[in-house]
Amino acid sequence: MADPGNAEDVWLGIDLGTQSVRVLAVTADGRVAGRGTHPLTSERRPGEHGDRHEQDPAEWWAALCAAARQALRDVPAGSVRAAAVCGTSGTVLLTDAAGEPLTAALMYDDSRARAEAARAQEAGEATWARLGHRIQPSWALAKVLWLAAAHPDLLPGSRLAHQPDFVVSRLAGHPVATDSSHALKTGYDLLADRWPYEVYDRLGLPPELFPPVVRPGTLLGRVSPAAGEATGIPAGTPLIAGMTDGCAAQLASGALGVGSWNSVLGTTLVLKGVTPEPVRDPAGVVYSHRSPDGTWLPGGASSVGAGALSAAFPGVDLASWDALAAAREPAGVITYPLVSRGERFPFTAPQAEAFTIGSPADDVDRYAALLQGVAFAERLCFAYLRQLGAPVDGELSFTGGGTRSAYWCQLRADVLGRPARVPEHADPALGMAVLAAYGAQDDTGAGGCGTLAEVARRMVRIRAVVEPRPGAHLRFAEPYARLIDELERRGWLPAPVAAAARAEDTRGA
Repeated sequence: MADPGNAEDVWLGIDLGTQSVRVLAVTADGRVAGRGTHPLTSERRPGEHGDRHEQDPAEWWAALCAAARQALRDVPAGSVRAAAVCGTSGTVLLTDAAGEPLTAALMYDDSRARAEAARAQEAGEATWARLGHRIQPSWALAKVLWLAAAHPDLLPGSRLAHQPDFVVSRLAGHPVATDSSHALKTGYDLLADRWPYEVYDRLGLPPELFPPVVRPGTLLGRVSPAAGEATGIPAGTPLIAGMTDGCAAQLASGALGVGSWNSVLGTTLVLKGVTPEPVRDPAGVVYSHRSPDGTWLPGGASSVGAGALSAAFPGVDLASWDALAAAREPAGVITYPLVSRGERFPFTAPQAEAFTIGSPADDVDRYAALLQGVAFAERLCFAYLRQLGAPVDGELSFTGGGTRSAYWCQLRADVLGRPARVPEHADPALGMAVLAAYGAQDDTGAGGCGTLAEVARRMVRIRAVVEPRPGAHLRFAEPYARLIDELERRGWLPAPVAAAARAEDTRGA
């Protein structure tokens, strides 16, 4: 049995992101022994029924090979104990029986499947109501229906694969089960632990399309000799079932007590919390994953985020712009910084587009408004969670690429009016290293070296605690209120949600 407490052991966390594949080699006490990254490309284009976003699955594998070799360059092969993989939630493709791709991957924010989402929602209305969510155009089930209609000749004998399923199958050398976290947006019933085949039958989807499902933390297989040669990951390394990138970042935050929340600011914004029971949302905006330890991880994924910043200011020195933005609090304009068309959280509006109220005085004003707009959206998300009855006043952590900006972390804490912990390594790949260590305690994912929270506490190092500046929260109250008014005026933010946000305690989100 591998011992997660042995300081010489190394655990691999693999994150299949939007812009790159990242690999971390992490010791039992949270030291990063190696890291690697390799970029990915996307094809984005507008469509008549929603924006399209695709990636080539073969590129994921090529990027993993490069990133893993880089991460393991100085790591003794004998110290690698296990690996786990996370991916973007809702990304799906069709493969053949051997796991080879038959289609491009429809990415997490691809919104073309609006009609299919409505059909899936209607077909499984009672099931989704019992589970407490609604099928959205960005969800994998809607995309599977779109793929089935677009490629009817491929459907017989094919198998759906979520993003990590394809990569882990390549690592293992054979198709593997999917995990229940990535399967959630394909309609998996987390309460009954089964695919709702009766719903799929009404939708014309054959049962053989859906792979077996296991809980995160379960042993899926071992790295094959061929994959070991290609990636540098030693052959025989256990492959542990992972979770979505948002859940992975929750593990990486180390805050796994009930009421704790993690806000992941990357290309987009993802919030995940810990609750004893799933959070039920009639609007389907918030949905709950099942943690490997049996608690629930409710949350949602917004389409605002750092992607809007990189699109508006490509190649600039953001650190120098942060210093300039600090003098624009609040900015002269108000921006809702969507990365692409359509919003998913804290409201669902497939037609939503980025907008700015007013005309910026200069580029610094525009930059400051983008930073503040993300913080306002984050505060609105917490207001919505509170309205649903979710406990939100426990520990708050910031993870994701956005934490590289100390100013942005401070701004977000100010707007929220509450302190936030910033882990030393703000990366979903760290969460997968934690899960690999937890799951590999023995071959079944249960073991004698600690609970998931205990393993996380040993491996997650906190870099800083950001305290809100006195009075800063009130300084942003007026532009935040104006943003709520505009979102409601456009018909995107439901009136009850807007009213609850306006009525929130001015001391915090």
